[in-house]
Amino acid sequence: MKFPGSVLASVFLFVAETTAALYLSSTYRSGGDGMWQALTLLFSLLPCALVQLTLLFVHRDFSRDRPLVLLLHLLQLGPLFRCFEVFCIYCQSGHIEEPYVSITKKRQMPKNGFSEEVEKEVGQAEGKLFTHRSAFSRASVIQAFLGSAPQLTLQLYISALQQDVTVGRCLFMVLSLLSIVYGALRCNILAIKIKYDEYDVKVKPLAYVCIFLWRSFEIATRVIVLVLFTSVLKAWVVMVVLINFFSFFLYPWILFWCSGSPFPENIEKALSRVGTTIVLGFLTLLYAGINMFCWSAVQLKINNPDLISKSQNWYRLLVYYMLRFIENAVLLLMWYLYKTDIYMYVCAPLLILQLLVGYCTAILFMLVFYQFFHPCKKLFSSTVSEGFQEWLKCVCCHCRQRKSRESVGKADQRSVGDRDETPSSSKISSVPSQILNTEELCSA
Repeated sequence: MKFPGSVLASVFLFVAETTAALYLSSTYRSGGDGMWQALTLLFSLLPCALVQLTLLFVHRDFSRDRPLVLLLHLLQLGPLFRCFEVFCIYCQSGHIEEPYVSITKKRQMPKNGFSEEVEKEVGQAEGKLFTHRSAFSRASVIQAFLGSAPQLTLQLYISALQQDVTVGRCLFMVLSLLSIVYGALRCNILAIKIKYDEYDVKVKPLAYVCIFLWRSFEIATRVIVLVLFTSVLKAWVVMVVLINFFSFFLYPWILFWCSGSPFPENIEKALSRVGTTIVLGFLTLLYAGINMFCWSAVQLKINNPDLISKSQNWYRLLVYYMLRFIENAVLLLMWYLYKTDIYMYVCAPLLILQLLVGYCTAILFMLVFYQFFHPCKKLFSSTVSEGFQEWLKCVCCHCRQRKSRESVGKADQRSVGDRDETPSSSKISSVPSQILNTEELCSA
């Protein structure tokens, strides 16, 4: 049975980040910064409550008679109790023989064009561990993008205004960045397992390293760009955030309304129509929060029973990163034009270059992951290199067609010019011939 390392990592980040937030808020209170204390507590306690609700929802404890579990979640101790429960199940799994097992069928990755279907026995303990891993993965994503991402942006903004980074704040920002990167990594793994649910997916360690580097560069550069822009244009950042948020929040609903599909009723049997609407609204909120800082790796599809589109859309990925790169460049340009005296000792052109190169580095690691380390790359209809070659061919063909059209247009203009010159010359030459004819008639 696989060691529940992902559960341990989720709980460690949850406890460490919450403890650091409480400590930092106490320092803000002692320093008389009431606003920073309130915002720090808000971005810490709100995701804590959402994590508790997520764990209860996944384990369906609302409909079960477990008052002690509900009390522990109310006291914000739910993740610790769940982690203890996970390790109890893991330690007892090898000593107790299970009377009931279920059989699952998974297809292996195709080799030489053939894919075999393998049956696997899954016991009750392994099934419970799978549920716990799934719950903690979703909780890590929620904590990362509804708590850690705005928290990191806030603390970096405070450091830029005060021109000082304390040890506690630096440690807190490192923990927040690790939490966001880990949440994005779990989002990638969840997307792969949902899209290729019928296959036995095994992610190699190099794939984890590549995703970690990709997400680290992408999220770090995005947060720094937002903080730099906010520090000089505070009023305009509200418009930028609202446009980004509502674009991603309303996009799945617009696609759902345009499809004409009925309202989904099969998300959870115990939920009413109002409860289903609340769950879908929360999912679109999380989807918008993820795409505010990085690529979500999944496309939310409300009219799908799984709520996620399983098709690999390279065009949407390309458009997202192109628009995000352009947006980052524009925000950095606005910061350069309106920067204040607090950046007097900062080499602005070098900083802009470093941030843009850092974002391009993230894109490079993403391409490397999809080309070499994606666990299901054999199922792709075309690889990244093949797609890039096809794109180059299309660009070259377009350039050739454009040159040929320009050459044909120039040839047509020349022929029209020659035709215009020919009648005028014939008229000029006909005048002396008429004069000669009249002279001959007169002499006769």
